[in-house]
Parts: sequence; structure tokens; C-alpha cells
Amino acid sequence: MDLSKIENDLISEIKLTKIQAQVFLLVVAEGKMTVDVIAKKLGISITEALNVAKKLVEIGGFIDMSEIEYEAMHPRFTSVNMYRRMCERENIKFQRNVTVDNIGIALEKFYDDVRTK
Repeated sequence: MDLSKIENDLISEIKLTKIQAQVFLLVVAEGKMTVDVIAKKLGISITEALNVAKKLVEIGGFIDMSEIEYEAMHPRFTSVNMYRRMCERENIKFQRNVTVDNIGIALEKFYDDVRTK
């Protein structure tokens, strides 16, 4: 599975920034983690990791497990949820988006594999 295609779809369809898409994909694919682990894995500062994770909570991509630990919800739900919120922010009529649906479908195996060991 090519995560760069999914990253590009998150950026173009849901209007995530590149770093938001990368953080989202990291947590979906590897499971719940703290901001210091996110920062280390992506080569960013802890402050940036924390700000991005908080923004992902705000836009419906993450839930916060504590002040520094974050988890993604199931990607089929999350991708549509983030898209719905983007539509609200941008004053776009919310309707079915096949690309957004496919993001959730493509990420489902990564999500399930790491959480059902």
C-alpha cells in the first residue's frame, strides 16, 4: 500500500497540511503514541508534534488519551468525520466523496493490524 498516495489524498480532499497528514498516518499505522514518540519518528520538535496532535483532535482525526498521548479512531469513521468538518469550515455542501471513503478503506488494515495483536 502506497501511503504517499493516501497522504496526498488527505491533503487534497480533507485539506490537511503535509505534517498533519504524516502525523495522522503514523498514529493510524502504528497505534496510540505520545507526542515525544511522534516527534522522534517524524524528526520534528515536541512542540510541533503536540500542536499538530491537538489540531487533529480539533478536526476529528484523533482522540486525546492524556495531555501528551493520542490515538486515532477507526479510519473509516475518521476520514469521513474530518471531511465533514472540513466541509463545515469551508462552507461546502457535505456529500459522499469516494476518495475520502477510499482513504478509510485503505487505512483499515493498518489500523486493525496494529490494534489486534
